Amino acid sequence: MADKTQVTEDGKGQTTEVGSLTVTDNRTGSSYDIKIKEGTVRAMDFRQIKVDEDDFGLMTYDPGFSNTAHCRSAISYIDGEQGVLEYRGISIEQLAEHSSYLEVAFLLIYGHLPTQAELDSWLYQITHHTFVHENIKEFMNGFRHDANPMGMLLASVGALSTFYPEAMDIDDEYQWHVATIRLIAKMPTLAAFAYRHSLGLPYVYPDNELSYAGNFLSMLFKMAEHKYEPDPRIERALDVLFILHAEHEQNCSTAAVRTVGSALPDPFTAVAGGIAGLYGPLHGGANIAVVKMLQRIGSTENILDFLEGVKNGNERLMGFGHRVYKNYDPRAKIIQKHIDELLEATGKQNPLLDIGRELEKRALDDEYFTDRRLYPNVDFYSGVIYEALDIPTDMFTVMFAVPRTSGWMAQWMEWMNDPELKIARPRQVYTGARDVDYVPVEKR
Repeated sequence: MADKTQVTEDGKGQTTEVGSLTVTDNRTGSSYDIKIKEGTVRAMDFRQIKVDEDDFGLMTYDPGFSNTAHCRSAISYIDGEQGVLEYRGISIEQLAEHSSYLEVAFLLIYGHLPTQAELDSWLYQITHHTFVHENIKEFMNGFRHDANPMGMLLASVGALSTFYPEAMDIDDEYQWHVATIRLIAKMPTLAAFAYRHSLGLPYVYPDNELSYAGNFLSMLFKMAEHKYEPDPRIERALDVLFILHAEHEQNCSTAAVRTVGSALPDPFTAVAGGIAGLYGPLHGGANIAVVKMLQRIGSTENILDFLEGVKNGNERLMGFGHRVYKNYDPRAKIIQKHIDELLEATGKQNPLLDIGRELEKRALDDEYFTDRRLYPNVDFYSGVIYEALDIPTDMFTVMFAVPRTSGWMAQWMEWMNDPELKIARPRQVYTGARDVDYVPVEKR
């Protein structure tokens, strides 16, 4: 039962609810007081609950960490019930309207919006670290022509640690800054190289006269022209998409960066761990599943039959619902504002967008879905945007990894500065056999 609750104020003026929980162990009749702080209890406080002195103590069991906080963080805030996403306290709506991706990256990593001098220095440093060592090209050429670009990105980011061994000096905060600059600057270059390799096209070097998003578009799509001139509508839409994908609390890939980082390797290796987590279809591949779903539906005329199939358990509605959001994903609303302008810039009609919009309308008019709080998430429309840009589906997750780099590095830096930093070492509940005798091979 809950005990007396107090409200305290820390040195920053933040209020914290502190109380306790009284737990009675019905096996022994003993009672224990467990402290509650910030709506959480510490799992280690349950270790004192034992049947006898030889007992290891009580553990908590939480597959997938669905209700376990593994860190304290001041980087991003999500209110899934209200559909709120904030970076360092600033709403994603304001940032998408007024900011740029690189300014948002600075905000995430350093905790405040930059002054003009800070922003100028930040942009200069990132712009002048976009090139990669020529050996990286040779490394890329070692992959098969049909290698998945995400696998190439995973390997090449991990390989960066061998080019910058000084990053292993985890105690040097200057190296943190340099590694952050290098990762944010070089990630589009590595991503574009992976894309060009998969198409058998020559690599395009960075153009430091272009913006971050414009340079990425140039490295992806430049062909025979002397200088690539990105359409400002496409450039802005991509920059906004990068803002929306920059950070999203403790998801699988971010938790992977923190977990790998807890062993104190260099940040390139930790970020490679994040890319590995993002590689999985349950995380970074969600927008691919949306595009495949829309392609399978094929026409707006088939939508009602498809939704009936979803209700009957024969189909899956991809891009709706979210493990965190129980309301309309705020990122999805922002993306929609740029889709028509982007399609106008590309000069294309996109039948998948027509299917997607009609599917959303039909689903949100149906109590079956609204009662289950199934609303479109960011993946529902981001895949349509990439498809409109003629980006193949196996590049979608790479497009996700480029902007998420800033969020990963913000989380990594925060973790390195955390006084409670310790190597991640989850417990297990052993369910296997015990005291089994070895059987010689001739008697098996």
